[in-house]
Amino acid sequence: MKKWIAIVIGFFFMQDVHAQRGRIHGHKDTTDLTFSGTKINPYQQEFDSTGKWQVNGYVDAYYSHYSDSSNGNGFQKFPTISPRNQQFGLNMIQLSAKYNSAKFRSTITLFGGDCPKAAWSNDYNYIQEANLGFNLYKKLWLDMGFFRTHIGLESIQPRENITMSLATTTYFEPYYLSGAKLTWQHSDRLTLQLNVFNSFNQFVETNKNKAVGFSMNYLASKKLSFTYSNMLCDESSLINMIKQTRFYNNFCLTYKSNKWVLGLEANYGQQTHSCLSDPSQTAMMFSSLIAGKYRITPQLATYMRGEVFHDPNEILTGPVLNENHAIVGLEIAGLTAGFEFKPIPNSFVRVECRALSNYNQHIFQYQQMASKVRTEINFGMGVWF
Repeated sequence: MKKWIAIVIGFFFMQDVHAQRGRIHGHKDTTDLTFSGTKINPYQQEFDSTGKWQVNGYVDAYYSHYSDSSNGNGFQKFPTISPRNQQFGLNMIQLSAKYNSAKFRSTITLFGGDCPKAAWSNDYNYIQEANLGFNLYKKLWLDMGFFRTHIGLESIQPRENITMSLATTTYFEPYYLSGAKLTWQHSDRLTLQLNVFNSFNQFVETNKNKAVGFSMNYLASKKLSFTYSNMLCDESSLINMIKQTRFYNNFCLTYKSNKWVLGLEANYGQQTHSCLSDPSQTAMMFSSLIAGKYRITPQLATYMRGEVFHDPNEILTGPVLNENHAIVGLEIAGLTAGFEFKPIPNSFVRVECRALSNYNQHIFQYQQMASKVRTEINFGMGVWF
C-alpha cells in the first residue's frame, strides 16, 4: 500500500515539475485553463505543432446541496455541473487524444459521469468532441466533426471556468455542435471563423435546416481578449409550418493577469413568430454574466459571479411550468461566491455558495412549497494531466 501511495505522490509531483519547466522554456501553461474551453480556435493553446499525439485525462468529483426538490430523474432544474442533491457524485471522467501538426490536426474526447447523463446528447452521450481538420492554405484551416461549443464564457468543464457551477445563460447556450468550421488565423491577435452546423444544440439534425454563424476573436494585449460570435438558424420542428428564424449574438471580454481573472459576457437573441402573447410577432431575449477571481496566493483564490437571464417568451428555455402549471419564460438573477485552492497547479478544490431568484414565477420546490428562490452549496475537486 505504501508503495502505491509513493507512486501516486511521485506522479503528481512530476506533473508539477513539468508545469514549471513549461513556463521556464516558454511553452503555453495549461495549468491555468480559465476561459480556454470556448476559444473559437482551441489549437492555439497547444504546446507545439510538431505532429505528436498528446493524451490527456481529467476527473472531477463533487458534493452539492440544493434548497430545491429534485426532479423525477434525480437531477436539479438546469442540471449540468453537480446535478444531484445531497450526494457525492462524479461530474465527469474523460480521456482526450490530440494531434497537431503544420498540415493536419485532430481532437477526440470521450467522457462519462453525471454531467453527460444530465445535459449531453442522447445520441452520442459518451462523445464530448471528435473532429479533424487540415490546412487549406497558409493560415486557413477546415475542421469537421463533433465540437464543443465556441459560444460563451463558460464551458462544460469546471476546470476551464472561474466557478464550479454554470450560469443560467450557459445552460441554455449550445453545449455541443456538429458541422464544419473554416478558420483563418490572420495573426497572433486576430482570428476569424465561418461555421455551419446541423442545429443550434444537437449532434443529429432535427429538421432540414442548417445553422450558420460567424466568430471573431481579437487579442488587444496579452491580458485582454474580445470575442464575438453569432448563429442564424431555424429550430422549428418538421410538423410546424411556421418558420421561426433565430438570430443569436454573443459577446465576451476576458482579462487575465497574475492576480486577476475577469470575464464579461452579454447575449442578445431574437426569433420570428415566437411571442407568447402574439405568435405573429418576433420575440427577444437577453442575458449577461460577469465573473472575477482574485488570486490571494499562488494556491488560494476567491471569486464571485453575477448573472441575469431574461427570456420571457421562452425562445431558448422551452416550456417551463410555474406553480399554476402555466407555461412561462424565465427571468432569473443569480449571485455566486466561493474560494479555490490549488494543491498542485493542474488541480482545483472549490467551495461555493449560490443564490438564484426567478423574478415573478415560483418555479422551485422546497418542502412541498413553491418558491422563486433556490440556494446552493457546491464542493468540488478536479485534477488533470
